[in-house]
Amino acid sequence: MDMELAHRMLDTVAAIPPGRVSTYGDVAARAGSRSPRLAGFVLSQLADEGTPWHRVLRSDGTPAPHLAPEQLARLRAEGVPAVAGRVDLRRYRWVERPPG
Repeated sequence: MDMELAHRMLDTVAAIPPGRVSTYGDVAARAGSRSPRLAGFVLSQLADEGTPWHRVLRSDGTPAPHLAPEQLARLRAEGVPAVAGRVDLRRYRWVERPPG
């Protein structure tokens, strides 16, 4: 695994502010990868307790089924509701603004 890329992905996730979400594809793209699956793998293998993994969702606004209860509870605590298990990406998706 390209550890520089993995660390860029983790840095990207760490930058997502509370009350916002991104998709695995967003994380991958911001880190310089075309692989949302790699972003998911990096989070599952390398994220530590301080990584806000719960702010990363699938492209349809849903969490992975095995993470759903905890992930949706954490998001709800940050003011991000889910309707029928799906977060409204049009409203809560984080779009990083370029500097300057």
